[in-house]
Amino acid sequence: MSAAWIPVLCLGVCLLLPEPAGSEGAVPIAITCFTRGLDIRKEKADVLCPGDCPLEELSVFGNIVYASVSSICGAAIHRGVIGNSGGPVRIYSLPGRENYSSVVANGIQSQTLSRWSASFTVTSKRLKKTPEKKAGNKDCKADIAFLIDGSFNIGQRRFNLQKNFVGKVALMLGIGTEGPHVGLVQASEHPKIEFYLKNFTSAKDVLFAIKEVGFRGGNSNTGKALKHTAQKFFTADTGVRKGIPKVVVVFIDGWPSDDIEEAGIVAREFGVNVFIVSVAKPIPEELGMVQDVAFVDKAVCRNNGFFSYHMPNWFGTTKYVKPLVQKLCAHEQMMCSKTCYNSVNIAFLIDGSSSVGDSNFRLMLEFVSNIAKTFEISDIGAKIAAVQFTYDQRTEFSFTDYSTKENVLAVIRNIRYMSGGTATGDAISFTVRNVFGPMRDSPNKNFLVIVTDGQSYDDVRGPAAAAHDAGITIFSVGVAWAPLDDLKDMASKPKESHAFFTREFTGLEPIVSDVIRGICRDFLESQQ
Repeated sequence: MSAAWIPVLCLGVCLLLPEPAGSEGAVPIAITCFTRGLDIRKEKADVLCPGDCPLEELSVFGNIVYASVSSICGAAIHRGVIGNSGGPVRIYSLPGRENYSSVVANGIQSQTLSRWSASFTVTSKRLKKTPEKKAGNKDCKADIAFLIDGSFNIGQRRFNLQKNFVGKVALMLGIGTEGPHVGLVQASEHPKIEFYLKNFTSAKDVLFAIKEVGFRGGNSNTGKALKHTAQKFFTADTGVRKGIPKVVVVFIDGWPSDDIEEAGIVAREFGVNVFIVSVAKPIPEELGMVQDVAFVDKAVCRNNGFFSYHMPNWFGTTKYVKPLVQKLCAHEQMMCSKTCYNSVNIAFLIDGSSSVGDSNFRLMLEFVSNIAKTFEISDIGAKIAAVQFTYDQRTEFSFTDYSTKENVLAVIRNIRYMSGGTATGDAISFTVRNVFGPMRDSPNKNFLVIVTDGQSYDDVRGPAAAAHDAGITIFSVGVAWAPLDDLKDMASKPKESHAFFTREFTGLEPIVSDVIRGICRDFLESQQ
């Protein structure tokens, strides 16, 4: 395979250098002493610094986190990743920030910079082999975003006290590769992700990164920041780990200046456990300025007292660190980790009768696929099964057969059309017994989606009632000649939100979102 090439700018001369593959075995890019972070247009890259760089001529801005205008090799020497003899360095791109600090280290005086659009940090490629990167507290597995208050409401002085408290919490958590991972978001006029989960996995680096965060000011738009964090912060690309609780710790000094209730709903839908740490609650004279005095209860994961935490002020907060850490490490209490996308079992009962026809059967399979692909299918997440029926029933695949979305979608596409009569009642009983029966100990909520185009030759009311009694929520979807009475008899209550009908098979597509919303609505109601 031929190598890709990227431009690296050095002192006005543009060089074309091979692009690293990002794997451990990739050959590092050879750079000069003056190659800057902004010259490497990669999220992560391995570079090779030369020896004998003139330290007094290297421009470095910041400490631990450096402005992208800084020399990569200068930053690596400054941080102690390499000596002046050069060597391999790994560079990670980071968001821009304000207030890059000036620190003397390893013969280099870094400079201050008030603001820059992009940043980077550097590590050694051999860092994984050193004792620096510790496993951390294995009994406290959580991916945590600290959402700090950076508004004018808190001010510069209390902002620094807040950072000190967050640093103490981060230190006590036991951050490490196999322990908690943390990131930080600042709420102000506009939210700003300061660093992600993947950027630092040692307490020392996290503490330095927190220290470097600058005060932004503006309104305390906590709701806007919480919604942004729930939607953008917790992704595989930014370091979120499979099966680990997602947590946001929201610090509010006083009260938010926007609506936080909707953000709390969005966070719950994304499986994020929201904690609110409130400081200096509004006094009676200030209550008239508060948009919603019950903002804490409406934003937290559950209004049960566990997810809310209050400190009277930012002074003498050390005694509050351990109780908060104990909450954040209580894996079994993270009730919002379960969502409609990762905690459901959905079986599809697909009509394969002769009246459907092969081309329309393909449209039914497409309908099933479009619903299934929305969910987080895994061995510890959502599970999908499918049964095709005529007078007979055929289990196409059960809940335990496939544990990846790719495999589930592939097997749905390859389901072969049976053709025959229509015995929907028997098919419901078969599915309850043979598909849901083995899952009776599953913690997931059970759903059955029935897709049929005609009237059943047997009774559907009795088998559907038995399924409801077994805790299975039924959505019935009828096409063409499917009688509305049968659809309502099969559907769970309220019937109008669980039974759907379209005259044409092409009309199945708009029903996809209705079924998904219904599953999520029913799931959330079951968790109350």
